Parts: sequence; C-alpha cells; structure tokens
Amino acid sequence: MVGRIVHSPDCVAEGAAWLAVREPAFARALPLVGPLPLRREPDGFASLLRAIVGQQVSVASARAIWGRLEALGLTDPEAMAAATDADLRAAGLSRQKVRYGRALAQAGIDFDALRDLPDAEVVRTLVAVPGIGVWTAEIYAMFALGRADVFAPGDLALQEATRLLFGLEARPSDKALRGMAEAWSPWRSVAARILWAYYRVARERDGVI
Repeated sequence: MVGRIVHSPDCVAEGAAWLAVREPAFARALPLVGPLPLRREPDGFASLLRAIVGQQVSVASARAIWGRLEALGLTDPEAMAAATDADLRAAGLSRQKVRYGRALAQAGIDFDALRDLPDAEVVRTLVAVPGIGVWTAEIYAMFALGRADVFAPGDLALQEATRLLFGLEARPSDKALRGMAEAWSPWRSVAARILWAYYRVARERDGVI
C-alpha cells in the first residue's frame, strides 16, 4: 500500500505542524529553521544516476560531472548502456561509477511501476542494483516519489542534527535513529526535512560553512 504523497509545500507544512504537536524538539526547531523546502524532483533513471554521480564527491564536482554527462547526452539508459568506458571516464566518472551507471542502465527498472509500490518494496527493488544502497533508495523514495513516511537514518547529517536537537551524548546509530523515527510516522520524510534544516542552522551558528 502506498501512503501519503508529498505534492506541495502545503503537505510539508501539514506534516511539520503534526510533528510539532507530538514532539517538543521539533516544535523548538521549526521557528529557527523557517519554511521547509519541498525538495521534489522528477523520478526516473536520471534521478538515480545523478545520485550515483554524487556519491563520495563534493557538490561542485557532482554538478560538473553531471553537466558533462548532459552535454554528451549520456543521462538516459539507452545512451548510458551504449557508451564506452572511455566516454564515461572522459565525463568524469570513476571506474566504479562507470560500472554502477551501466548496471543501472541495464537493470530494466520499471520506474512508472515504482510509483505504485509500497515504500519497502521500492527500496528492495532499487538496492538490488549495484551502486544503489539503502540510503540512495530511501532518498529516491523521499524526493523523487514524494513518499511522506520514508526516513534515511544512515544519513550523517540527520544523525548529527538529531544529536544536537535532542541533546544526545553521541550521534545515534543507523539502527537507533530508525527506531527513534518510528514515533514520527506517518510524516518521517518531513521530520527529515526539519532535521536537515536544523543541521544547516546549527552549522551556520557555529561558523561552519
């Protein structure tokens, strides 16, 4: 069963209001972070390929590589599958990411069908592709599919924001944060937006750019 879909800023605001009533920490955070972003993006092959491109590189590097892939017409599955290693390396992809990009192109994922699958099934389908881990699959479900009740507890920024906002001695582990987030259902993706926004505010407060 597919739950609530986040379509608009009004959906995000509704989720934030719900969370503020049920969790005092979120009620404290919201006035500090301002309006939360929608952060929706088109679903499909390009969204996942962009996530692979961005793994373990800076935002600036990821944008530059993606721009070169776009200029070369290598952002659709047919072109990616047909491209040579030399073409993809020239665009800036590492050997590992060449393999991941080609594996995604050849995986035959029915992206339209993903829209109708339950969250857990979306994640299972995506992590079967080399180069796509649970974090990437959860981020795709959250922002490309707009799932309202998906969380990404393996995200270091979410872990650190949770530590700061909830006054924890250490960052919660993936498992511990996943357990904490159960209390934020059915708006876990909005809770993530609050925590990411709070993380940004905390870094700016501490002079970290």
